[in-house]
Amino acid sequence: QLQLVESGGDLVQPGGSLRLSCVASGFTFDEYTLGWFRRAPGKDREGVSCIGRSDKYMYYANSVKGRFTISRDNAKNTVYLQMNSLKPEDTAVYYCAVHPGYSPTNLCLDQGGTFWGKGTLVTVSS
Repeated sequence: QLQLVESGGDLVQPGGSLRLSCVASGFTFDEYTLGWFRRAPGKDREGVSCIGRSDKYMYYANSVKGRFTISRDNAKNTVYLQMNSLKPEDTAVYYCAVHPGYSPTNLCLDQGGTFWGKGTLVTVSS
């Protein structure tokens, strides 16, 4: 059974850090482009960061460049999102998604993930 399970969301103060994890099962993980997306209260979902199958190619939304880092561990079927210098506007439910053929840019901009997780809540507040 195909499954994506996110974890790591929490309440954190502005300027703090969090690392999100998404563990996958039920498909050949290293054949998929992976991505992190978020939906803030009252806003549309947006692509935050995506990574290619070989992790050579990555995409970052302008709003997170220099603060967030995406990585993948194919041996553990896991994709990570390291989030530093968090801001209140980073508050959102964060989802991971995968696609077998998209480039990282296409996955993040088109948001056409084949499979989606249920999300983990990140709240940045003092």
